[in-house]
Amino acid sequence: MADRSIPAPPALLLPGVGMGTIEAGRVIMTLEPGGYHYNPPGIMHGGMIATLLDSVMGCAVRSMLPAGHGYTTLEFKVNFVRPVGDRTGVMTAEEHAVHGGRRWRRLLDAAGKLHATASRTCLVFDVPG
Repeated sequence: MADRSIPAPPALLLPGVGMGTIEAGRVIMTLEPGGYHYNPPGIMHGGMIATLLDSVMGCAVRSMLPAGHGYTTLEFKVNFVRPVGDRTGVMTAEEHAVHGGRRWRRLLDAAGKLHATASRTCLVFDVPG
């Protein structure tokens, strides 16, 4: 997806998510806040932040699965630290497998300030061939 040889999922095209780094266990995506992401108080809707973090985590999980396996989310949690708006600049969502099952996920603004973190539990399964 990063080199555009495989198209990004349609759910990421609509909000304008940019594909950055995609490596085994490490994925970076970006999103520039715009008015169409905002809720009535003028900040990015929490569901948009959750979509971005869920997507970066899903791609990281997928990047580590062997052929013939799939996954689905069983549980997903987002912790919002500060609001995202027109002054934050481009947002960067990153998932990184530190080692084994230990990972970190975060959403940073253009200045490197933390805006949200997330966690998820996935079910990995065999895909019938």
